[in-house]
Amino acid sequence: MSPTRPAVLITGAAAGIGRATALRFARAGFLVGAYDVDEVGLASLARDGGDGIRAGRLDVTDAANWVRVLDEFTAENDGRLEVLVNNAGVLSSGRFEEIDLAAQQRMVQINVGGVLNGCHTAFPHLARATGARVINLASASAIYGQPELATYSATKFAVRGLTEALDLEWRDHDITVQALWPLFVATAMTDGMHTRSTDTLGIRLTADDVADDVFATATSTRRFAGVHRAVGVQAKVMFAAAQVSPGRVLRGVNRFLAAPRD
Repeated sequence: MSPTRPAVLITGAAAGIGRATALRFARAGFLVGAYDVDEVGLASLARDGGDGIRAGRLDVTDAANWVRVLDEFTAENDGRLEVLVNNAGVLSSGRFEEIDLAAQQRMVQINVGGVLNGCHTAFPHLARATGARVINLASASAIYGQPELATYSATKFAVRGLTEALDLEWRDHDITVQALWPLFVATAMTDGMHTRSTDTLGIRLTADDVADDVFATATSTRRFAGVHRAVGVQAKVMFAAAQVSPGRVLRGVNRFLAAPRD
């Protein structure tokens, strides 16, 4: 393979944002490692993505699985990885006490543990590249804890903190770590989801909207463009307001969004 062909590894790539992101990078000439536990979805992606896609099974909660996948994928690229997109995630919505505890623990294992595993095991490969990027999918629910999304929101707060810390730690290795903050996205994850916030704000983003922002962030030539990037008008307004609003104001806004509607 030509050494000028950059490599990107994307988790949760079988559907939704991950699939759209894999296709976006493939169109731009990247070597794309597309990984998921959904092998049927991956087979469909590989057919649609052409010879730039390398699809395979990855359980992001399994660090040993990460090591094997990274070694195999980067073997085509002299062990380098230019971009890591930690996209895999799950969501259960509803009142905290009514969501099965196992489902909530699974959110933590995948949404937090998966990102932690990916960053830790990918580091040697990222450090071999010039100007490597890590893009972590966070959420506008990490601005302030969201009713009916309590544990999901908490996992995204964790992703936010890890992203901020690693961006500072890894600057010495020429690795930029950033988080993307979409609000609600029309994917299978939100199919049939009815919380008071979604009923109030709607679901206005598509998977392609987020994929375009992932690609733009990963390929930007601005070295210090900021750690966080809100996706979509709603998230941008919310994120900007959060930078100047006291905590009690954010709490009031979230109480309003989660209030019952007639």
